[in-house]
Amino acid sequence: MIVLAVVLLVVLLTCVPYLVTIASAEGPAARDTANASPIFGVTIPPGYKQWELIAPAEEAAPLDELRAVVGNQTAIDAYQAGKLPFPDGTILVKRAWKRKQSPEFASATIPGAATTVQVMVKDSKKYAATGGWGFGRFINGKPVDEAQHRTCWGCHEARAKSRDYVFTRLAP
Repeated sequence: MIVLAVVLLVVLLTCVPYLVTIASAEGPAARDTANASPIFGVTIPPGYKQWELIAPAEEAAPLDELRAVVGNQTAIDAYQAGKLPFPDGTILVKRAWKRKQSPEFASATIPGAATTVQVMVKDSKKYAATGGWGFGRFINGKPVDEAQHRTCWGCHEARAKSRDYVFTRLAP
């Protein structure tokens, strides 16, 4: 009986630190699910505001937005090498703002209020049903509803299939 108690104690002392490590590692991930896009589970990547610019764009009425697409290093390397399809691990982020006239320069348009952050994540296995891409659209850091996320794939599939479902081309 004493031997069994000692073995049980050793097992508990060995496993408890491991279980605590797992629980603490899963804690932030569980909190992040509230900020993950429905359907795809995509989140806003940390540090994306410091990523390299791929291309700016302007969206006409009714949106009247200025946009900038940035990418992680995997995306930048693929763009620079002209590599299609994009490799797994590619992340593209589109930042958008309302257009606003510059108060200092009458002919200049500058970013106004932020409108959305949109994210594409390449994982050919996880997102096989959507061309290898997972999508996220966020307003004020929170994902929009599932109905809006259901429109992402159809639009990309219909208009950008020949470019691995990505609209944005590297700015010259």
